[in-house]
Amino acid sequence: MTNNSISSTRLAPPIGEFQEIDGRRLFVHRSGSGGPAVVFLTGASAIGLDYFGVQQQVSQFTTAVLYDRGGTGYSDPLPLPRTATAVATELRELLQAQDIPAPWVLAAHSLGGFYAHRFAQLYPQDVAGLVWLDGLHRDWDDFMPPASSLAEFERMGPDLEQLEQMRPALREMHAELYADYPEYVREPLIDVRVSAESMRAGLAERRTLVDLATELRAGPGIPDVPVIALSVVGTDPNQPDLATPEMNDAKTRMDAALVGVVSHGEQRLLSDTLHHRLCFDRPDAVVQAVRDVVDRVARS
Repeated sequence: MTNNSISSTRLAPPIGEFQEIDGRRLFVHRSGSGGPAVVFLTGASAIGLDYFGVQQQVSQFTTAVLYDRGGTGYSDPLPLPRTATAVATELRELLQAQDIPAPWVLAAHSLGGFYAHRFAQLYPQDVAGLVWLDGLHRDWDDFMPPASSLAEFERMGPDLEQLEQMRPALREMHAELYADYPEYVREPLIDVRVSAESMRAGLAERRTLVDLATELRAGPGIPDVPVIALSVVGTDPNQPDLATPEMNDAKTRMDAALVGVVSHGEQRLLSDTLHHRLCFDRPDAVVQAVRDVVDRVARS
C-alpha cells in the first residue's frame, strides 16, 4: 500500500496488537520472555517498530516491548503535543494492562529520553535500569551552545509543506534503513513513516521541547539504577550544523554528567553513526548496552 493520503491510523500493523487504554487503542508488540522487560521509547517522528531489528535480538535474553505512544504511529490519534506526565502515565497503564511485571528497563532514544526521565520521576520503584540512546536531557541548554538550544531546535527544521516535498527522498531513506527487515514488516513501516499523519505528529512533538525540559526540572533526577548512555558523536557532511565538534563535546559532557550521578553508570561514545541512524547502523551497540544493563540489574 503506497497511497500516502491514507491515514496511518487505518494502516494495519504487520505484527503486534492493540491494547485499549482509556478508550483508545495503543499499538504494542512484545517478544521474548523473562525479566526485567526492556521497553523502547522512541524519538519524535519514529515509531516502535523502528526498533524491530533490535527487539529480535533483545528478545533472545529477555522480554522486549515496542509501542507507539498515543497520537503516533499505529496508535489512535490524540491532540499533540502532550506533557511528559501524560506520556509516562499512559506507558505505565499499558505495561500493567499487558501484565508485564515491573520493574522495567527503559531504553530511550532522542525525545524518548524526556519521557523516560518523567517516568522515572513518577514511578522510580518501577524502573530497574536505563539505556540512554542519545536521549534528550532536561539540562540540555546548560551544556549546549546557544545556537543549539532547545528553543532553536523548536524553530529549526522543515515544515509540513517542505516534508511533503521531501516525501520521495524520505521513502528512499527509510527503504534503506529498513533494508534488513522482512518485506512484510518493511513495506508497511515505510508507508506509515512517510504518511502526512506521521509527519504532523513528529512536527507537533518537537514543538514542546522547552516545556518538557521545564516540566522535568521541577522533579528529581534519575533514580540510582544501572545506566548506560550511548552518546552519538558522528558527523554528517550533509547536515554539518546538527553535529558540530562543539555540539558533540557538549553532548559528551552532558551524558557523562547523567551517568555520573548513579552508582553503576557508564558512557559509551559512538562516532560511526548519526543520531537518527543509531539503531540501524549500530544495533550491536544498542543490544550490548541493553544486555549489560539487564545483567547489572540481575546482579544487584
